[in-house]
Formats: sequence, C-alpha cells, structure tokens
Amino acid sequence: MEFAVDFHIHSALSPCGDEDMTPGNIVNMALLKGLDIIAVTDHNSCANLPAVMEAARENGLMVIPGMEVQTKEEVHIVCLFKRMEGAMKFAEIVYNSLPDIKNSEEIFGRQLIFNGTDEIVGKEDRLLLSSSALSVNDVFILVRALGGICIPAHVDRPGFSIIANLGFIPPELKVKTIEISKKFTPAAALKKYPFLSKFKYIVSSDAHYLQDINEREFFIELDCLSVSELFDKLD
Repeated sequence: MEFAVDFHIHSALSPCGDEDMTPGNIVNMALLKGLDIIAVTDHNSCANLPAVMEAARENGLMVIPGMEVQTKEEVHIVCLFKRMEGAMKFAEIVYNSLPDIKNSEEIFGRQLIFNGTDEIVGKEDRLLLSSSALSVNDVFILVRALGGICIPAHVDRPGFSIIANLGFIPPELKVKTIEISKKFTPAAALKKYPFLSKFKYIVSSDAHYLQDINEREFFIELDCLSVSELFDKLD
C-alpha cells in the first residue's frame, strides 16, 4: 500500500514559521492535501508535539514525533521517534545544549507554544535557531538510543546540509535514508551527487507556511499503516 507523507513541517514554534502554522491548521491542511503521515519537526524543540498529536488523534492522520536539530557543525538533521516520550527526552537534551541566547522577536519572530485547540499557552524565550553543542555523531547516537532514526535534511542545499558543511556523509553514521528538498528533484540530486544513489530518500516540504505542505505526491510503500512498518522502511 502507498501512503502520502511529509516528514518535515514547521509549526509557529519555529521563529521562521508563519503564525498560521498552528497544530490544528497543520493537521487540517495535511488532511485537505490527502496526506496519510506527517511529522512536525521544529527547530531544536518538540514543545508543540503534544498539541499536534492531540489535534490529529481522531482524524486518521498519523503523526510521527520529530524534531529538526541543528548540530554544532550547523548541520540540520530530521530526527523521528517511535514514541513521543523518546522525542521529548531528546528535546530536553537538545534544549540544555543550546546557548542561552534570548530570542529577539523583532528580528526572528515569535516562538509560540499551543494546546490541542490552537490556543497560545506560552512562548519559548530561548532562541531556537542556534546550533546546539551536540555533534552530528552525538545526535545519531542519542536518537538511536531513544528508539529514533536520523535523516540528514535537505542534502541538496548549499547551507545547513551534511554535504555542504562536512563535504560528505560519514560512513560510520550508517545513514540509511536522506531527505531531498521538494524544489530539487531526486533526479537532479543524483545528477549533482551520484553517490547519493546508495541511500533511500524521502522528499519533504520543510514547510514554514500552510500552502507549502506537500501535496499527495510523495509516497512510501508499506504493508500497513503502522509506526513499526514505517521505521523498518526508513531504517
């Protein structure tokens, strides 16, 4: 069976995310676009994860707990978890590794925290766009220990990608799946970086606006709609 997915969506917790990116709006837009599985992966935080899970609880949309972490090498990695508990524990580790820099809302935007009915219940004051003190290797070790998987984000981009910043994908990381940007086709990515052919790939939106969430255009084939099936496929 084929399932339409988007594993890289930002909520309004990410300061670069539009304030219309509330948990309910994200879930409803994903449903309108015919998606079956999504992950909301905010920068260095999972503070809106409980609200997103609540918003999607009874509508048939599968939400995978996730985060986009920025390592000390300024590499972005999409981290997906089987259980919310693993994601929240990792989020605590990442938060404690961030520099204590206050967010400037005038420059970066607000970092909003919601409940499951899209009410603003708080704001994150620490800037989430900073690099953590964790290395790429640290992230892979921690995420796997917590039952998650790591997917190097937008590997085709000239900034904040593992290829742009490290020059290659270290074999000791044992990467299985990479993310290719929606605006840069898999064929173009393979032409630019032929060595990527050894990896499985996903195409995600990295949406910061509702309209940018994937259409029903990228699919993953699974025997059934289950978290274990999905993780077996990606890892």
